[in-house]
Amino acid sequence: MAEPLTNSRHQAVPSPDHPVPELALPDLADTTSRIQAAIGSVIEGKPEVTRLALTVLLAEGHILIEDVPGVGKTMLAKTVARAVDCTVRRIQFTPDLMPSDVTGVSVFNQETREFEFKPGGVFANIVVGDEINRASPKTQSSLLECMEEHQVTVDGTTYPLEAPFMVVATQNPIEMEGTYPLPEAQRDRFMMRLSMGYPSTADEIDMIDTHGANLGLDPLEPVTDAAHVHKLIRLVREVYVADAIKEYAVAITAATRTSPDLRLGASPRATLHLVRAAKAWAGLDGREYVLPDDLQALAVPVLSHRLLPTAEAQIGRRDAADIVAGIVQQVPQPDPYDGR
Repeated sequence: MAEPLTNSRHQAVPSPDHPVPELALPDLADTTSRIQAAIGSVIEGKPEVTRLALTVLLAEGHILIEDVPGVGKTMLAKTVARAVDCTVRRIQFTPDLMPSDVTGVSVFNQETREFEFKPGGVFANIVVGDEINRASPKTQSSLLECMEEHQVTVDGTTYPLEAPFMVVATQNPIEMEGTYPLPEAQRDRFMMRLSMGYPSTADEIDMIDTHGANLGLDPLEPVTDAAHVHKLIRLVREVYVADAIKEYAVAITAATRTSPDLRLGASPRATLHLVRAAKAWAGLDGREYVLPDDLQALAVPVLSHRLLPTAEAQIGRRDAADIVAGIVQQVPQPDPYDGR
Protein backbone atom coordinates (compact mmCIF):
# COMPACT_ATOMS: atom_id res chain seq x y z
CA MET A 1 0.00 0.00 0.00
CA ALA A 2 1.25 3.45 -0.83
CA GLU A 3 2.25 5.65 2.08
CA PRO A 4 0.78 9.12 1.47
CA LEU A 5 3.00 12.07 2.22
CA THR A 6 1.96 15.68 2.69
CA ASN A 7 3.86 18.60 1.22
CA SER A 8 3.06 22.07 -0.02
CA ARG A 9 1.55 20.65 -3.22
CA HIS A 10 -0.23 17.57 -1.88
CA GLN A 11 -2.48 17.67 1.16
CA ALA A 12 -2.65 13.95 1.83
CA VAL A 13 -2.52 12.59 5.35
CA PRO A 14 -0.82 9.46 6.75
CA SER A 15 -2.51 6.21 5.78
CA PRO A 16 -4.64 4.11 8.18
CA ASP A 17 -1.68 1.73 8.46
CA HIS A 18 0.24 4.57 10.11
CA PRO A 19 -2.32 6.54 12.13
CA VAL A 20 -1.37 9.85 13.67
CA PRO A 21 -1.57 9.84 17.49
CA GLU A 22 -4.21 12.00 19.09
CA LEU A 23 -2.29 15.19 19.85
CA ALA A 24 -3.29 18.47 21.44
CA LEU A 25 -1.33 20.35 18.80
CA PRO A 26 -3.70 23.32 18.74
CA ASP A 27 -2.69 23.91 22.36
CA LEU A 28 0.96 23.72 21.35
CA ALA A 29 0.49 26.20 18.51
CA ASP A 30 -1.48 28.57 20.73
CA THR A 31 1.02 28.46 23.59
CA THR A 32 4.06 28.92 21.36
CA SER A 33 2.43 31.81 19.49
CA ARG A 34 1.91 33.59 22.81
CA ILE A 35 5.52 32.85 23.78
CA GLN A 36 6.72 34.30 20.49
CA ALA A 37 4.63 37.41 21.05
CA ALA A 38 6.09 37.83 24.55
CA ILE A 39 9.65 37.41 23.25
CA GLY A 40 8.91 39.82 20.40
CA SER A 41 8.05 42.51 22.92
CA VAL A 42 11.69 42.43 24.05
CA ILE A 43 13.62 41.19 21.01
CA GLU A 44 12.62 43.63 18.29
CA GLY A 45 12.20 42.52 14.68
CA LYS A 46 13.52 38.95 14.97
CA PRO A 47 10.49 36.64 14.55
CA GLU A 48 12.44 34.04 12.54
CA VAL A 49 15.18 33.78 15.17
CA THR A 50 12.55 33.52 17.91
CA ARG A 51 10.73 30.72 16.09
CA LEU A 52 13.98 28.81 15.55
CA ALA A 53 14.86 29.15 19.25
CA LEU A 54 11.47 27.74 20.26
CA THR A 55 11.93 24.95 17.73
CA VAL A 56 15.18 23.93 19.41
CA LEU A 57 13.57 24.09 22.86
CA LEU A 58 10.70 21.81 21.82
CA ALA A 59 13.08 19.47 19.96
CA GLU A 60 15.26 19.06 23.08
CA GLY A 61 18.31 20.55 21.41
CA HIS A 62 20.86 23.29 22.03
CA ILE A 63 21.70 26.55 20.26
CA LEU A 64 24.99 28.12 19.24
CA ILE A 65 24.60 31.85 18.53
CA GLU A 66 27.47 33.39 16.58
CA ASP A 67 27.31 37.13 16.08
CA VAL A 68 28.95 40.44 16.86
CA PRO A 69 28.57 41.99 20.33
CA GLY A 70 25.47 43.91 21.35
CA VAL A 71 22.85 42.36 19.06
CA GLY A 72 20.92 40.58 21.81
CA LYS A 73 22.41 37.07 21.95
CA THR A 74 22.24 36.77 25.74
CA MET A 75 18.99 38.72 25.95
CA LEU A 76 17.31 36.21 23.63
CA ALA A 77 18.12 33.31 25.95
CA LYS A 78 17.01 35.20 29.05
CA THR A 79 13.80 36.32 27.37
CA VAL A 80 12.90 32.75 26.37
CA ALA A 81 13.46 31.61 29.94
CA ARG A 82 11.37 34.45 31.36
CA ALA A 83 8.53 33.87 28.90
CA VAL A 84 8.18 30.22 29.97
CA ASP A 85 8.88 30.90 33.66
CA CYS A 86 11.76 28.44 33.99
CA THR A 87 15.13 28.62 35.68
CA VAL A 88 18.03 30.21 33.86
CA ARG A 89 21.70 30.47 34.79
CA ARG A 90 24.43 32.35 33.00
CA ILE A 91 27.99 31.07 32.83
CA GLN A 92 30.60 33.57 31.68
CA PHE A 93 33.28 31.49 29.99
CA THR A 94 36.78 32.79 30.66
CA PRO A 95 40.25 31.21 30.37
CA ASP A 96 40.37 30.55 34.13
CA LEU A 97 36.92 28.92 34.33
CA MET A 98 37.19 25.37 35.68
CA PRO A 99 35.08 22.33 34.67
CA SER A 100 33.81 22.10 38.26
CA ASP A 101 32.38 25.61 37.90
CA VAL A 102 30.20 24.24 35.11
CA THR A 103 29.20 20.80 36.38
CA GLY A 104 29.59 21.12 40.15
CA VAL A 105 31.93 19.81 42.81
CA SER A 106 31.85 17.57 45.88
CA VAL A 107 32.78 19.47 49.06
CA PHE A 108 33.60 17.88 52.40
CA ASN A 109 31.24 18.98 55.18
CA GLN A 110 33.10 19.23 58.48
CA GLU A 111 29.90 18.92 60.53
CA THR A 112 28.43 15.82 58.89
CA ARG A 113 31.84 14.37 57.97
CA GLU A 114 30.47 13.61 54.50
CA PHE A 115 30.93 14.97 51.01
CA GLU A 116 28.15 17.18 49.71
CA PHE A 117 27.53 17.95 46.07
CA LYS A 118 27.43 21.63 45.15
CA PRO A 119 25.66 21.99 41.76
CA GLY A 120 27.39 23.95 39.03
CA GLY A 121 26.02 26.37 36.49
CA VAL A 122 24.38 23.74 34.26
CA PHE A 123 21.69 22.96 36.81
CA ALA A 124 18.93 25.05 35.27
CA ASN A 125 16.32 24.74 32.52
CA ILE A 126 18.15 27.16 30.23
CA VAL A 127 21.91 27.60 30.55
CA VAL A 128 23.45 30.64 28.88
CA GLY A 129 27.11 30.05 28.06
CA ASP A 130 28.50 33.47 27.19
CA GLU A 131 31.56 33.52 24.92
CA ILE A 132 32.05 29.78 25.12
CA ASN A 133 35.15 29.93 22.92
CA ARG A 134 37.05 31.92 25.58
CA ALA A 135 37.25 28.92 27.94
CA SER A 136 39.86 26.20 27.67
CA PRO A 137 39.05 23.00 25.74
CA LYS A 138 38.96 21.11 29.04
CA THR A 139 36.22 23.39 30.36
CA GLN A 140 34.36 23.37 27.05
CA SER A 141 34.27 19.57 27.12
CA SER A 142 32.56 19.61 30.53
CA LEU A 143 29.37 20.43 28.61
CA LEU A 144 29.50 17.32 26.43
CA GLU A 145 27.75 14.90 28.79
CA CYS A 146 25.05 17.29 29.92
CA MET A 147 24.23 18.36 26.35
CA GLU A 148 23.97 14.82 25.02
CA GLU A 149 22.55 12.89 27.98
CA HIS A 150 20.98 15.64 30.15
CA GLN A 151 22.98 14.52 33.16
CA VAL A 152 26.23 15.26 34.99
CA THR A 153 28.66 12.76 36.50
CA VAL A 154 30.90 14.00 39.31
CA ASP A 155 33.13 11.68 41.36
CA GLY A 156 31.35 8.62 40.00
CA THR A 157 27.85 9.85 40.89
CA THR A 158 25.36 10.81 38.18
CA TYR A 159 22.97 13.72 38.72
CA PRO A 160 20.04 14.27 36.32
CA LEU A 161 19.39 17.76 34.99
CA GLU A 162 16.09 19.60 35.01
CA ALA A 163 13.62 19.19 32.16
CA PRO A 164 13.30 20.96 29.82
CA PHE A 165 17.02 21.60 29.42
CA MET A 166 18.68 23.73 26.77
CA VAL A 167 22.16 25.21 26.42
CA VAL A 168 22.38 28.53 24.59
CA ALA A 169 26.05 29.23 23.88
CA THR A 170 27.27 32.46 22.35
CA GLN A 171 30.52 33.41 20.69
CA ASN A 172 31.88 36.40 18.88
CA PRO A 173 33.30 35.41 15.47
CA ILE A 174 35.20 38.69 15.11
CA GLU A 175 37.53 38.79 18.12
CA MET A 176 39.41 35.51 17.83
CA GLU A 177 42.56 36.48 19.77
CA GLY A 178 42.87 34.50 22.99
CA THR A 179 40.05 32.12 22.12
CA TYR A 180 39.77 28.34 21.78
CA PRO A 181 37.60 27.44 18.76
CA LEU A 182 35.03 24.75 19.49
CA PRO A 183 36.11 21.36 18.12
CA GLU A 184 33.88 19.73 15.51
CA ALA A 185 32.73 17.08 18.03
CA GLN A 186 31.26 19.76 20.27
CA ARG A 187 29.79 21.88 17.48
CA ASP A 188 28.00 18.75 16.32
CA ARG A 189 26.10 18.63 19.61
CA PHE A 190 24.41 21.95 18.95
CA MET A 191 21.17 21.41 17.05
CA MET A 192 21.31 24.83 15.39
CA ARG A 193 23.61 27.75 14.82
CA LEU A 194 21.80 31.08 14.72
CA SER A 195 22.78 34.65 13.95
CA MET A 196 20.84 37.56 15.38
CA GLY A 197 21.94 40.12 12.81
CA TYR A 198 21.50 43.87 13.06
CA PRO A 199 17.95 45.19 13.40
CA SER A 200 16.36 47.30 10.71
CA THR A 201 16.28 51.07 11.16
CA ALA A 202 12.63 51.02 12.23
CA ASP A 203 13.20 48.16 14.69
CA GLU A 204 16.22 49.90 16.19
CA ILE A 205 14.18 53.07 16.71
CA ASP A 206 11.42 51.01 18.34
CA MET A 207 14.06 49.42 20.56
CA ILE A 208 15.17 52.84 21.76
CA ASP A 209 11.58 53.82 22.53
CA THR A 210 10.76 50.53 24.23
CA HIS A 211 13.94 49.92 26.19
CA GLY A 212 15.20 53.46 26.71
CA ALA A 213 14.14 53.33 30.35
CA ASN A 214 16.40 50.29 30.87
CA LEU A 215 13.68 48.20 32.53
CA GLY A 216 15.21 44.97 31.27
CA LEU A 217 12.89 41.97 31.53
CA ASP A 218 10.79 43.35 34.40
CA PRO A 219 7.70 44.16 32.27
CA LEU A 220 7.69 40.69 30.66
CA GLU A 221 5.07 38.39 32.18
CA PRO A 222 5.52 34.60 31.88
CA VAL A 223 3.19 32.92 29.39
CA THR A 224 3.53 29.36 30.68
CA ASP A 225 5.78 27.28 32.93
CA ALA A 226 8.45 24.63 32.54
CA ALA A 227 6.08 21.77 33.39
CA HIS A 228 3.72 22.74 30.56
CA VAL A 229 6.62 23.11 28.11
CA HIS A 230 7.73 19.61 29.07
CA LYS A 231 4.27 18.32 28.11
CA LEU A 232 4.52 20.12 24.77
CA ILE A 233 7.89 18.46 24.17
CA ARG A 234 6.24 15.07 24.63
CA LEU A 235 3.63 16.07 22.03
CA VAL A 236 6.34 17.00 19.56
CA ARG A 237 7.91 13.56 19.95
CA GLU A 238 4.71 12.04 18.54
CA VAL A 239 4.57 14.15 15.37
CA TYR A 240 4.37 11.77 12.41
CA VAL A 241 7.34 11.36 10.06
CA ALA A 242 6.69 9.32 6.91
CA ASP A 243 9.33 6.89 5.66
CA ALA A 244 9.81 9.00 2.53
CA ILE A 245 10.53 12.03 4.71
CA LYS A 246 13.14 10.07 6.66
CA GLU A 247 14.77 9.01 3.40
CA TYR A 248 14.72 12.61 2.22
CA ALA A 249 16.49 13.77 5.39
CA VAL A 250 19.13 11.07 4.96
CA ALA A 251 19.58 12.01 1.31
CA ILE A 252 20.26 15.64 2.24
CA THR A 253 22.87 14.80 4.88
CA ALA A 254 24.43 12.08 2.71
CA ALA A 255 24.85 14.62 -0.09
CA THR A 256 27.03 16.74 2.20
CA ARG A 257 29.38 13.79 2.67
CA THR A 258 30.03 13.49 -1.06
CA SER A 259 30.00 17.18 -1.96
CA PRO A 260 33.25 18.31 -3.64
CA ASP A 261 32.91 21.63 -1.79
CA LEU A 262 33.13 20.02 1.67
CA ARG A 263 35.94 18.20 3.40
CA LEU A 264 33.70 17.24 6.32
CA GLY A 265 30.05 16.35 5.85
CA ALA A 266 27.13 16.01 8.24
CA SER A 267 27.10 13.26 10.85
CA PRO A 268 24.28 10.79 11.58
CA ARG A 269 23.57 12.94 14.64
CA ALA A 270 22.92 15.82 12.24
CA THR A 271 20.29 13.73 10.44
CA LEU A 272 18.61 12.97 13.76
CA HIS A 273 18.67 16.64 14.74
CA LEU A 274 17.22 17.66 11.37
CA VAL A 275 14.24 15.32 11.76
CA ARG A 276 13.65 16.25 15.41
CA ALA A 277 13.74 19.94 14.56
CA ALA A 278 11.34 19.37 11.67
CA LYS A 279 8.87 17.68 14.04
CA ALA A 280 8.96 20.70 16.34
CA TRP A 281 8.68 23.07 13.35
CA ALA A 282 5.55 21.22 12.22
CA GLY A 283 4.15 21.32 15.75
CA LEU A 284 4.53 25.09 15.85
CA ASP A 285 2.22 25.22 12.82
CA GLY A 286 -0.27 22.89 14.51
CA ARG A 287 0.48 20.07 12.06
CA GLU A 288 0.61 16.39 13.02
CA TYR A 289 3.08 15.44 10.29
CA VAL A 290 6.35 16.67 8.80
CA LEU A 291 6.57 18.15 5.29
CA PRO A 292 9.54 18.23 2.92
CA ASP A 293 9.28 22.02 3.25
CA ASP A 294 10.10 21.70 6.96
CA LEU A 295 13.40 19.97 6.23
CA GLN A 296 14.23 22.55 3.58
CA ALA A 297 13.54 25.46 5.94
CA LEU A 298 15.76 23.99 8.66
CA ALA A 299 18.61 22.48 6.67
CA VAL A 300 20.87 25.55 6.79
CA PRO A 301 20.61 26.37 10.54
CA VAL A 302 20.82 22.68 11.49
CA LEU A 303 23.62 21.52 9.18
CA SER A 304 25.90 24.42 8.21
CA HIS A 305 27.86 24.75 11.48
CA ARG A 306 28.87 21.07 11.34
CA LEU A 307 30.49 21.26 7.90
CA LEU A 308 33.98 22.22 6.78
CA PRO A 309 34.27 23.76 3.29
CA THR A 310 37.29 22.97 1.16
CA ALA A 311 39.97 25.55 0.51
CA GLU A 312 38.68 25.94 -3.05
CA ALA A 313 35.17 26.71 -1.78
CA GLN A 314 36.54 29.27 0.66
CA ILE A 315 38.56 30.94 -2.07
CA GLY A 316 35.38 31.07 -4.13
CA ARG A 317 33.67 32.69 -1.13
CA ARG A 318 31.17 29.85 -0.75
CA ASP A 319 30.50 29.25 2.91
CA ALA A 320 28.82 26.21 4.47
CA ALA A 321 25.39 27.85 4.45
CA ASP A 322 25.58 28.52 0.71
CA ILE A 323 26.70 24.95 0.06
CA VAL A 324 23.85 23.47 2.11
CA ALA A 325 21.32 25.68 0.34
CA GLY A 326 22.64 24.42 -2.99
CA ILE A 327 22.46 20.80 -1.87
CA VAL A 328 18.82 21.23 -0.77
CA GLN A 329 18.01 22.54 -4.25
CA GLN A 330 19.71 19.55 -5.89
CA VAL A 331 18.33 16.67 -3.79
CA PRO A 332 15.01 15.51 -5.31
CA GLN A 333 11.93 15.89 -3.15
CA PRO A 334 10.14 12.64 -2.28
CA ASP A 335 7.16 11.61 -4.36
CA PRO A 336 4.08 11.33 -2.11
CA TYR A 337 2.75 8.54 -4.31
CA ASP A 338 5.89 6.50 -4.93
CA GLY A 339 4.18 3.23 -3.95
CA ARG A 340 6.25 2.61 -0.85
